[in-house]
Amino acid sequence: MIGRWSRAVAAALTCTVLAACSSPGPPTTAAPEQSPATSTPAPTPSPAPTPSAAPSGRGTPTPDGGSPDPQDPTGWSVEEKVGQLLVAGTPVDAPTVSDATRTAIEDHHVGNVFLHGRSEAGVDATSALVESVTGLVPDGAPPMLVATDQEGGSVQVLRGPGFSDLPPATEQAEWEPAELEDAAAGWGAELADAGINLNLAPVTDLVPADIQSANAPIGYFSRNYGNTQESVVRSSTAFSAGMQAAGVEPVVKHFPGLGHVTQNTDTTQHVTDDTVTADSPSVEVFADAIDAGARFVMLSNAVYTRIDPDNPATFSPAVVDLLRDDLGFDGVVITDDVSAAAAVTTLAPAERAVEAVAAGADLVLASADPTVVPAMADALVERAEQDPQFATQVDDAVARVLAAKAGLGG
Repeated sequence: MIGRWSRAVAAALTCTVLAACSSPGPPTTAAPEQSPATSTPAPTPSPAPTPSAAPSGRGTPTPDGGSPDPQDPTGWSVEEKVGQLLVAGTPVDAPTVSDATRTAIEDHHVGNVFLHGRSEAGVDATSALVESVTGLVPDGAPPMLVATDQEGGSVQVLRGPGFSDLPPATEQAEWEPAELEDAAAGWGAELADAGINLNLAPVTDLVPADIQSANAPIGYFSRNYGNTQESVVRSSTAFSAGMQAAGVEPVVKHFPGLGHVTQNTDTTQHVTDDTVTADSPSVEVFADAIDAGARFVMLSNAVYTRIDPDNPATFSPAVVDLLRDDLGFDGVVITDDVSAAAAVTTLAPAERAVEAVAAGADLVLASADPTVVPAMADALVERAEQDPQFATQVDDAVARVLAAKAGLGG
């Protein structure tokens, strides 16, 4: 990993996937939804303001009295900063944004949304739903990340007129890379037409062939791009490139890999991987995805005893340090769903959000149950106001999220 460490040091000099990614349910149940180009340098984080400095609107006004810069968090309140780190789910089969998500956006400044569930309504209806959400963004605020899970096979949130039926990843892996990239560009264009700019795909988990059907969250549902490091890298990279060509950011998931577990973190507590190490092929596939230009990486909710035996990856500084320092990733780190996944329910929702950001996550995903978002937002604000080191982590995360938003479609 020496070469990757060198790249990480160089990257540090710049700043720049299911309830959400919720994986499908266990093999005995029907599958629910699941959960790269050069990164844009992030702006220099500003120190967390005191409560008395909270402005009435986001951003610093321009000298000529024009609109504030939505990419400049100078002068933002802690509440506004925290809002950029949260992703609230809203049902995709409804005509408009849910009350819980509306409250999260209007009262807690939440700046990102996830379309949750399954829909056969098509592009036009989805676009109308997205407009009902993005229309809540106040003047001077950054644009929203509007996410969904559009992997293919059993994990495809959006169907109906204007959306293609995507084959499962095991089938996509049989295509030539150029063919898959072209197809993914078309699928990405469909998402873009519906107003979606973030796809929690592709799955980059390396599933050994001998446990394909026993691998509850991935292999059983044919979500993996074959069973070799070469096939996973080749096909997931092609899928990602196609999405990016259409202006939709892909999210590689679920770091450091769900290919060796036999239980599903969405439905089971204490899912543990005793195989993967810091230099395993399961980690190397993510290193290759990062080298290919991945801008978003999703963390797993499993525990990796040979990396950090005490914490799920979502709450593990060791796992995030592996991603940042060893693999050189300077983009956005997003959690898997932490609103309803069984693997994280040993902690209260407020603790989940704080522990994830403290570990180094940038986006906290509450895709299945947005009613927990107010507690998460309040806890993050309280911790940032009490702990200067945590406030700096919030600033750093906001900078990475804003940099990613500035690069959307580029």
